[in-house]
Amino acid sequence: MTKTITYADFERVDIRVGTIIEALPFPEARKPAYKLMIDFGPEIGTKKSSAQITVHYALEELVGRQVLAVVNFPPRQIGPVRSEVLTLGFEDENGAIVLAGVGQPVPNGRKMC
Repeated sequence: MTKTITYADFERVDIRVGTIIEALPFPEARKPAYKLMIDFGPEIGTKKSSAQITVHYALEELVGRQVLAVVNFPPRQIGPVRSEVLTLGFEDENGAIVLAGVGQPVPNGRKMC
């Protein structure tokens, strides 16, 4: 059963849209992952993220893609990478991650509402 939260709880999670500007291999990760640089516009800037999305995405198709991320979690050290945002996605039927995104382009840094 899903736990109920208040709207105030939802407002505390800062989910923004950003554009991937760089995607690199991350061979040091324990589980297959990529290192992403995501542009969230002038207010937030460019942030790093580690994402376990290697099953459904090739590096070359990620640059230019808009994704959703939580930008107000504390940074997390993942091997040699300091992941600054949590890139969001959903597990498919096999547990591989499918990125959450937008259906139409929106300005980088827009907050989910």
